[in-house]
Amino acid sequence: MIYEASTFAIILFIVFVVIVLGLSFYFARKTKSASSYFAAGGTIHWAVNGIAFAGDYLSAASFLGICGMIAFSGYDGFLYSIGYLAGWIVALFLVAEPLKRLGKFTFTDALDAKFNSKAIQLTAAVSTLIVSLFYLIPQMVGAGALVTPLLGMPHWVGVVIVGIIVITIVATAGMTSTTYVQFIKGGLLIVFSTILAVYIFNNGLTLTPDHEDQKYHNFIELNEGNMQGYEIVSNIDVKDHHFVKVEKDSVFRWFEQTDNGFIELLSTTVTIDGTQLFNGEPRENEKFFQVGHMSKIIVNGKEVKKTGSLSPFKFLSTIGNSEIVRFLKVNFADGTNKITIWRQQITTGSDMLTPGLKFTKIKEDSLIGKINFISLMLALFLGTASLPHILIRYYTVPSQRAARKSTIVAIAAIGFFYILTLFMGLGAAVNGVLDVESSNMSGPLLAKAFGIGLFSIISAIAFATVLGTVSGLIVASSGAIAHDFIDRFLGRNLTDKGKVFAGKIAAFSVGIVAIILGILFKGMNVSFLVGWAFAVAASANLPAILMVLFWAKTTAKGVAWSIVVGIVTALGIIITGPTIGDQFFGIAKENAIQPLDAPAIISFTLALLTLVVVSLLTQKDNVNKIDVK
Repeated sequence: MIYEASTFAIILFIVFVVIVLGLSFYFARKTKSASSYFAAGGTIHWAVNGIAFAGDYLSAASFLGICGMIAFSGYDGFLYSIGYLAGWIVALFLVAEPLKRLGKFTFTDALDAKFNSKAIQLTAAVSTLIVSLFYLIPQMVGAGALVTPLLGMPHWVGVVIVGIIVITIVATAGMTSTTYVQFIKGGLLIVFSTILAVYIFNNGLTLTPDHEDQKYHNFIELNEGNMQGYEIVSNIDVKDHHFVKVEKDSVFRWFEQTDNGFIELLSTTVTIDGTQLFNGEPRENEKFFQVGHMSKIIVNGKEVKKTGSLSPFKFLSTIGNSEIVRFLKVNFADGTNKITIWRQQITTGSDMLTPGLKFTKIKEDSLIGKINFISLMLALFLGTASLPHILIRYYTVPSQRAARKSTIVAIAAIGFFYILTLFMGLGAAVNGVLDVESSNMSGPLLAKAFGIGLFSIISAIAFATVLGTVSGLIVASSGAIAHDFIDRFLGRNLTDKGKVFAGKIAAFSVGIVAIILGILFKGMNVSFLVGWAFAVAASANLPAILMVLFWAKTTAKGVAWSIVVGIVTALGIIITGPTIGDQFFGIAKENAIQPLDAPAIISFTLALLTLVVVSLLTQKDNVNKIDVK
């Protein structure tokens, strides 16, 4: 899409960055020990930690990814919100207090508390790194997506900026500054998302979204009796749709032929020499703007052009009775040129509010589709309680009771925010703000529709959201490398100063890798990517956590082999699945090596069975088990 940077947005962004870095340098003076660097010395108040939990958890996937997925796929996107929230039930009732009792700095500490096993120290450290990297990818992708409209810079610049800032945060003060960054941005995100929802309700619904300072693409409709000077030069059938290429004044554009004539499509063309055209013209000609609107509004059985302000429930019911124009992506070749078009699809509001637009194979009664869906929900439900950057936050509070109370605060804050995502996503779908090239921008562009001030604040907070989550992930990764691998597995017996130094070097290294991955995965929906991180975490970590806490026959070898099997099977299914094949190897999704994208239903089950079987076969090892109370 065409974006114009705002001076006010740039200034606000700089202010946020200065505040974040100021916090880091302030707390750096107090960060001397390994405990203060990796776990904030266990001194964080439970209420602050609860909001910081929310700040950590409400990542780019929540604000950018889920809002975008709801805007493009309706209720199916909201299912991610439900899954993410439900996972906290596992964390509250099964993990919070026992994990606080077992741990010291890291997730590995808790698993290894009863065993002092080299195998656990190595496999758990590797698992922490892999899960953290998978979670880092969508955060960095989200950062890049934000920078284009906010600062007017390319995607890769945003990824690099986040990497540099986060490395600075973590390398200076570690978990203490990370906690307060998460606390501030978590609170601000909830407050301003509420304000954005109020704007949505006050604005109501309209057939002609027209917002100050925000351009909206108006589509051309032609018929054989009135071609408005356009001439058809070629045509092509793709997936049961007839597309025509037309020419006027040496500019080529794409239309879809319907029963009533021809309707314009959004299109990008990559020519053989690498030039990219937008609706047949260079990007600088500004012919490619935001879209998305209602095609029919029904209120009390009558069609209207505009509703005026609506209550939250009336907003949903009116959408349910009306129709929305969605934009579906189609790729094909026109000779040597690569064409991407977005065709308009009129969708009933009732379909937007029920499952099936994204998970289409459920409606088709496909067994693979149902397994994929169940597997995704299983990953979201089980993944929360096994994410290393979430688990280490239990070590920042002083007691088991504080761990439980902070979890309750987190559930309340996160639950309220996820309700807001439904309204923000649907609001983006109908207000002419969708960037078809990046679903991740739906929330910020919706804010822009209601004023550059709100857009600037929301975007800056979203950027801070990325900063906070990435910081937590890099702290977890640096702890895995410095504390779990170097100090414990390699037996270097580092001093506190040595652990902190090793952690900072590790933070720098992980940050560089995160930058590279964020650039490579450009354009993918961040919530979809986070689903992979949850799947790997649930498969590699949760069977080990639950069995260590609640099954006395668990052995060190059982835990280690469970982690290995969980990682290998989850990664194997993801790498051989339809999305990776399509994104990186040009393999059509229907020709993928295997049809599953969501691995948890298989990988979690295999990891759990492996732990049970191996533990039963190695019971003699438990004679040396350490009694932890």
